[in-house]
Amino acid sequence: MAKNKNWTKEETIIAFNVYCKIPFKNSSKTHPLIVKYANLIGRTPSALNMKIGNFGRLDPELKQQGITGLTHGSVLEEEVWNEFNGNWDKLAFESEKLIAELQNKNIEEFEAIDIGDLPKGEDREAVVKARVNQSFFRSTILSSYNLKCCITGLSIPDFLIASHIIPWSRNEEHRTNPHNGLCLNSIHDRAFDKGFITITPEYKVLISRYFDDYSDDIAVNKFFKRFQNRPIILPDRFLPSKSFLDWHYSNIFKK
Repeated sequence: MAKNKNWTKEETIIAFNVYCKIPFKNSSKTHPLIVKYANLIGRTPSALNMKIGNFGRLDPELKQQGITGLTHGSVLEEEVWNEFNGNWDKLAFESEKLIAELQNKNIEEFEAIDIGDLPKGEDREAVVKARVNQSFFRSTILSSYNLKCCITGLSIPDFLIASHIIPWSRNEEHRTNPHNGLCLNSIHDRAFDKGFITITPEYKVLISRYFDDYSDDIAVNKFFKRFQNRPIILPDRFLPSKSFLDWHYSNIFKK
């Protein structure tokens, strides 16, 4: 049953979680995730969808695209936005923990966690947090790119990877930062990870000269060389950081 009382901070944090997981243009009261989380927090889908629109008014990236979101909102939304926007590890873990509690679950029962291989003690807590945050990162990146590989446009979810520009192992601070992500298919994810391709700060594909030795290989031309200097499909939100792309070029790309 829908609530008439004011939104709580916990509900607003969950709404921000949903905001990150749904392409803004696709948000509606009938969207499956809107319906799912509205039922979870005891709000109507229309109310949660409106809350998503309220967050949209605070997003400078949407404003740059001429998308303003809803014009009215609450001070609490601004407080949650200011606290969590840019603090992605905190948003991911705290919001998913609240969601688990509403489902009468422990965070260790999160769907992305295999309980059987978890260590004990502090290491266990760190692994749980890392896996929860990884799952949030994937959902955020794939939704920002509307479930399409930014190089090829492939839209089969099972083949899509939320790729880190600066690898997970190289920078703890930006592991969950959606500006450190690209949506790539599994082949180009592997090539990007190994430095055979990169994305320039102008958002164009750059192919390593490594492939020059395979100029007669039809598959190499089909999967790689034909994309040279082509612009990627840009996300609706969370544009890849140009400084992160520069880092990948300087440290990973095989020139």
